[in-house]
Amino acid sequence: MSAETSVPRPRESDVDISDSALFRGMLSEAEFAFAFFDADGRVQRVNDVFSDVVGVPAERMAGRPPVEVLAADLSQIITHAVQAVIEGDAPVTEGRVRVRSADGDTRQWSLSFSPVHDDAGELRAIALIGLDVTESRQTEEALRRSEERYRSLVEAQSQLVWITSPTGAVVEDAPQWRAITGQGLEEYLANGWLDVVHPDEVQQTEEAWREALRGRTMFEWNYRVRTRASGYRHFEVRAVPIIRHGRVVEWVGANTDVTPQREAEEMRGRLTDQLGAAALRTARLQGATAMLAEALTVEQVVQVIIDVGRTALAADRSAVALLDTDRAALKLINGEGIPEASGASGEEIPLSSSSVMTMAVNSRRPVFAESPESLRAQLLEAGGDEDVLGNYLANSDERAWVGLPLLAAGRALGALRFSFTRPQKISQEDGVFLEALAGQCALAVERATLFEREHRTAETLQRSLLPDRLPVVKGLVLAQRFRSGSRHVQVGGDWYDAFVLQDGRVAAVVGDVMGKGVKAAAGMGRIRNAMRALALTNPPPAAVLTGLDRVFEATEEEEQVTTLAYMVVEPVTGEGTLAMAGHPPPVLVSPQGTAILCDAEPGTPLGWPTSRRQFRFVVPPGHTAVLYSDGLVENRKRGLDAGLAEICSVVTEAPPEVVSSPHMLLDFLVDRMLSGYEQDDDVTALAIHVPPATKSD
Repeated sequence: MSAETSVPRPRESDVDISDSALFRGMLSEAEFAFAFFDADGRVQRVNDVFSDVVGVPAERMAGRPPVEVLAADLSQIITHAVQAVIEGDAPVTEGRVRVRSADGDTRQWSLSFSPVHDDAGELRAIALIGLDVTESRQTEEALRRSEERYRSLVEAQSQLVWITSPTGAVVEDAPQWRAITGQGLEEYLANGWLDVVHPDEVQQTEEAWREALRGRTMFEWNYRVRTRASGYRHFEVRAVPIIRHGRVVEWVGANTDVTPQREAEEMRGRLTDQLGAAALRTARLQGATAMLAEALTVEQVVQVIIDVGRTALAADRSAVALLDTDRAALKLINGEGIPEASGASGEEIPLSSSSVMTMAVNSRRPVFAESPESLRAQLLEAGGDEDVLGNYLANSDERAWVGLPLLAAGRALGALRFSFTRPQKISQEDGVFLEALAGQCALAVERATLFEREHRTAETLQRSLLPDRLPVVKGLVLAQRFRSGSRHVQVGGDWYDAFVLQDGRVAAVVGDVMGKGVKAAAGMGRIRNAMRALALTNPPPAAVLTGLDRVFEATEEEEQVTTLAYMVVEPVTGEGTLAMAGHPPPVLVSPQGTAILCDAEPGTPLGWPTSRRQFRFVVPPGHTAVLYSDGLVENRKRGLDAGLAEICSVVTEAPPEVVSSPHMLLDFLVDRMLSGYEQDDDVTALAIHVPPATKSD
């Protein structure tokens, strides 16, 4: 169910709710709670769902203000929200509203209030749409409790560690915290951490912390912290009680700076909210994002920006400049995007000069000049030279300008400049689109700069997309091998992953995205991340593959082919389940050196309409299961069937010490299977070995 809060304007010239049979039908059949209020805040119309929720018949509410007919807490929320819509003429959302039913059951609702206008733009009504979010809130709470049971403080990957007494009093110094906030030791020890929390969040943060102290439960919270530079950064905090002999002896917590993630989330949120009704802009932005995702170098990013400016914005000229902080200047990457008469000389534009790009960087805000007059006024206000500006406008064919700052984590990277040879009206929707585009370009520029500095080869890039290490699990030994088959240092699409699920079982997967280059690697990263998220939420293999099908259809191109084999296995016993999406079957190697190919249904590649199935797949103690990509068994000279037969034959030739070691077994298989063949594809293999039971077990 959508949480969209906006209500489209009616096509008719008048808003007449009571006379619309179609609207009456919608109100009676809808699963949402609907209510309409007039411009004085009185109830005009409600549906049965709303009446049932508040426990008041519809006829009693008609023509009366909420305060007269509804419970005090609910009427106050509704009255304030309706008044806010009337005063601001803009939607208002109440994300969490608790409503108690007649039988005492408490439900959580999300309420959205939106203005309804007639064709003349006059406010005719306020519409309320309510959505019951109780189950989703309960699910979120259940997941949170589950994470608390299975994650330790170390897994939070925190950077700032702190310790308090059992009552929550700060008793030890936290130099890293004080280095960020600029606090003195005495100030920090005197409960000073709350003094640097954002004023809007202090009360809730303190209440949540006190509640955790009383309940002796994990404290998880997010808040903004004032730094020594007087700016604010977002922090995620986790703290756990250390309990000995049934008593809390201290609290240990850690804070993680999540500012970049929060800014990215806010950017995506603005994009989703503002461009939801603008399908064309969304498509254009998605296209630009996809192209930027494939651009590895700054030069490639600049070319994408120029193409987007020409196609999506219909701009006549596009320019990109990166900030040189040492020289306090913008360095032009493509100088042809700025006419010489604009005041920019050479390849550098000093930040002290007045131009569209320097204004954007200095103010950290977009600059929109819809006409020469608008540009003149803005540049003169910024201290521009009137003679230089007049000469430029007199000789230039440009008539509208857009300047966009490139910001990453609040830090300026440079600026974009788009110009038009005609006056250009910049609507609010255009502004949102341009800001989102600038955000994506900033991320792309930052990523490309990092790539040029640290990632000089494609194999390094590919390995950076794979796990740094495999989990260490008692009762299970994991091993992996990856061998790049790229001749021209291109990125491939092979990948593997293994991680521990919340119930202690281990998920293992090997996948293959068809093709080479950035496109394959980007697809690999998206599918791998989506697979992790799905597995941690609902780990059964069939459910994960079904979810991946939906993700694939939404994010990947139709002609893209991606296969994988995914299994979930229980340590010690080796009991597990397996599902495949068009992938070669796993090989089960016995302690005696025999190999058996899994005969489970191979399924279809991701994104192909099918009913996903999972199969019981056991790795008995002493046995090893090997998942692999097709590059291990198939090449230009050896077909898939012949390769599968050969890998089983190769296993029988392995010495006992090789069979008993998953690491040695993978080395043996890769070396023997590639011997005598020209490797033309990446080779990825993942071994899952269940050690034999011992007397101590």
